[in-house]
Amino acid sequence: MAFNLFKKLFGSRNDRILKQYAKRVAQINELEASYEMLSDEALKAKTQEFQASLASGVSLDELLVPAFATVREAGKRVLGMRHYDVQLIGGMALHFGNIAEMRTGEGKTLVATLAAYLNALPGKGVHVITVNDYLAARDGEWMGRLFEFLGLSTGIIVSGQSSQEKQLAYAMDITYGTNNEFGFDYLRDNMAIYPEERVMRGQYFAIVDEVDSILIDEARTPLIISGPAEDKADIYRRINPLVQHLERGEEDKETKTSTGDYTVDEKHKQVYLTDQGYEKFETLLIEAGLLNDGESLYDLEHISLMKHILAALRANVLYEKNTAYIVQDGEVVIIDEFTGRKMQGRRWGDGLHQAVEAKEGLTIQPESQTYASITFQNYFRQYEKLSGMTGTADTEAGEFLSTYSLEVVVIPPNKIPQRNDLPDLVFLDMEGKFSAIIRDIKTIHETKQPILVGTASIEMSEMLSSLLTQAKIPHNVLNAKQHEKEAYVIAQAGRPGAITIATNMAGRGTDIVLGGNLEMEIDSLEDPTPEKIAELKEQWKARHAEVLSCGGLMVIGSERHESRRIDNQLRGRSGRQGDVGTTRFYLSLDDDLMRRFASESVKNMMRKLGMRSDEPIEHKMVSKSIERAQKQVERMYQDERANLLKFDNISNEQRKVVYSQRNELMDTDEVGETIDSIRSAVLTDIMGRFVPQGSLVEQWNVAGLTQALEEEFSLTLDIQGWLDADKSMYEEQLREKLIAEADALYQAKMAGVDVKTRHHFEKEVLLRTIDQQWRAHLMEMDYLRRWIHLKGYAQQEPFQQYRQQSAKMFEDFLHEVMFETIQLLSRVQIQSPEDVEAYEARQNAERPQHLEASHPAAQGIQAAMTAEVEEVVESSVTDTDSETYRREQPKVGRNDPCPCGSGKKYKQCCGKLS
Repeated sequence: MAFNLFKKLFGSRNDRILKQYAKRVAQINELEASYEMLSDEALKAKTQEFQASLASGVSLDELLVPAFATVREAGKRVLGMRHYDVQLIGGMALHFGNIAEMRTGEGKTLVATLAAYLNALPGKGVHVITVNDYLAARDGEWMGRLFEFLGLSTGIIVSGQSSQEKQLAYAMDITYGTNNEFGFDYLRDNMAIYPEERVMRGQYFAIVDEVDSILIDEARTPLIISGPAEDKADIYRRINPLVQHLERGEEDKETKTSTGDYTVDEKHKQVYLTDQGYEKFETLLIEAGLLNDGESLYDLEHISLMKHILAALRANVLYEKNTAYIVQDGEVVIIDEFTGRKMQGRRWGDGLHQAVEAKEGLTIQPESQTYASITFQNYFRQYEKLSGMTGTADTEAGEFLSTYSLEVVVIPPNKIPQRNDLPDLVFLDMEGKFSAIIRDIKTIHETKQPILVGTASIEMSEMLSSLLTQAKIPHNVLNAKQHEKEAYVIAQAGRPGAITIATNMAGRGTDIVLGGNLEMEIDSLEDPTPEKIAELKEQWKARHAEVLSCGGLMVIGSERHESRRIDNQLRGRSGRQGDVGTTRFYLSLDDDLMRRFASESVKNMMRKLGMRSDEPIEHKMVSKSIERAQKQVERMYQDERANLLKFDNISNEQRKVVYSQRNELMDTDEVGETIDSIRSAVLTDIMGRFVPQGSLVEQWNVAGLTQALEEEFSLTLDIQGWLDADKSMYEEQLREKLIAEADALYQAKMAGVDVKTRHHFEKEVLLRTIDQQWRAHLMEMDYLRRWIHLKGYAQQEPFQQYRQQSAKMFEDFLHEVMFETIQLLSRVQIQSPEDVEAYEARQNAERPQHLEASHPAAQGIQAAMTAEVEEVVESSVTDTDSETYRREQPKVGRNDPCPCGSGKKYKQCCGKLS
């Protein structure tokens, strides 16, 4: 009550922000008349004036009013579009690092030009980020005309471009592209070996279009660049038919017992084997020859089979064709559950994708090894200033603020909306719901009112299409299978009598204009004469008036989505720019959302009351069940994102250290001092194994130290002779002499090499070693992340254990980078610049050329990896005796006891990075 009184007196936080922005809008409007008087040349010259002002110390905030006035006037002259006052407010929200929530059709694409122009003036680069290549190319070309008029350059980033094309695009003042391409380019830049391979120039200011889709919906899955790992296709192929013999059971929540061979958790999309299932599957594995008699799935050497079994079960039980994925050109293509779009290049992890390929009888692609990864949360938080825009953000305002420090500013519409949101109709079962939908579509279609039907899956859209075909009602279907014609179908969905079935929010970014999209029709003319254009305009006006007279666009939702935002996005298709329109959702108690979350008592009550299948109801209890279910799912997904971010923050701290150091090394002409420092640390560590700190001379293992230096670093030193010659030599003196001798030998070896060649070679070895060990570290971190939850069974907090163990692993990673770098540089001998060229050629030939870029929307291809040490030594570089180094002893396993007798594992002792 007190809060409401305060709000009434002082207004809400959003109201106060809008009032502040409105004052600047008034100032911009005052300039409009004078700016209209300027010539094109004078208006273009404003850009140089603003840049000169910045150079003299004026801030961007002080330039906002004249800059926005300049863009508004340029928009009128170049695009024939004048920014509305509310669009100016939206541009201010973006400039000040907020999220502008603007209804569908309010012109967010034009709004972005205001903040993009102002923030491009310092010359640091502005990134305008959207959800797909089509929108990036469309918006970049469309708005690029305005920027070009004002003297700024525009670039476009889409998948499949060469490094040279991307470098040019990123060098522009304003760059349009997709979230995935920006993220993957960041990762690829940090895998580059040479500075000229990098394409980006930093993260200064970003405007994220459809910000809720990118920063919320897609944030549960990290961006991953990966390469091929061990091929286990045969195991997936042999296990798939075995899961058909298992029977589904149920868990008794009271007794905690389960029936059948496995149980299913549909909320979290997981399958669990029961004790009976374990025993049954062991028998099946023995019969299939994957286990021997007497062996168990619990045996250490067979524990990896559990991954394949659970993946096969999930693939067969939870992932349905044409709902979770489609098969296209012999490949499994994932369907994004939020957008309904095909996610080309995305592959499920943990063997699930391979299991689905086995289920469909397709060629099984090998699993992947992670080379680089980052979450969208941690990528976008790198920008000095971040902003976004969407039609639906307010429901996630808390998460935007806590995760990204982004405040949601709700911008009022330019015209008061006239859309009528009718109450939901709830039916007992699917049959009754679809009968009502078809019946109502037929009735509405007779009035020529255009209809947009939203579905949650491809399967549902095709079912509705089949029913409409049977009823002889013409319509268009837009789902992942028709992704290519998305923009055209959506653009023409507002014609009189048009019926469009769209999966979820497919087509987002393209307005449904009542009467059809006139601009697209004009663009399609082969000979656009003034007469033909005038004729099209008259035809459009007649269609537009006809649609308005019959009620505008009718939006029908065939079911509620898990997220209220997705429902709001569908509703937002109707009633753009103050148009009339109507929306209604049709539900059944058999819908996934209701079946998974709503109370079974609701359905039982409706049956007891004698409710018929085709008889809809409207009841508060049902409405509350729906809202409760949606909130429950939203909380669950928010927890998933928060958990992912919590764990990735640990990796991110390590990532920032490695990438910053790596970039610093790459931009340095020579790394000699770094190499000397690393050598000192490595030799100190080696010496500590055999000459313990603070120990007596009698406790020193001089022979072991001498042997280790020769075997690991090809250093032949008479350490015992030093001690015999100087009986008073103590531990610190020995360490200093050891380092000095090793430095002298290295300098002598490099004496015959010109300085430039030496520095180039040292830097390349160091960078490639970092890459190799970082890749191995990521793989170990993946394993740790996957299994750390088991610590909970030992009454230990998994996240704290993850933090502690990952810190230890990172320390090991740093030690191994240093050890291998010095080991390689100590063993090789450069004889000429041609040796270095041959080394680089060999390394580049060994670099994998087809890495997978994995996320729900993209695939990237780039690589920059290194070969093994022994392969390096065999390639045109020789040891100090000009002989190729080869292993003389059997290779010791990384986790085997060290042969030196220290009691440590080999990888923690003499085997570091060997």
